[in-house]
Amino acid sequence: MAPRFLTLADVAETLNLTMSATRSLVSSGELPAIQVGGKRVWRVEESVLEQYIQDQYAAARRRQAEAVNGL
Repeated sequence: MAPRFLTLADVAETLNLTMSATRSLVSSGELPAIQVGGKRVWRVEESVLEQYIQDQYAAARRRQAEAVNGL
């Protein structure tokens, strides 16, 4: 069974981002996360990460459609 919560390192690896970029997504609220334990210990629920990815695909499709319609 896969873990429910992912570390920021796991998220960074999944999204192929740096830790700094991943922390920025969390601190801006763009990627919802919860803080547990220590001051900088963040976790992202796996289902939230999957939804974030789907939302990014949808945003990319909208941008592509706008670019095509704008030509």
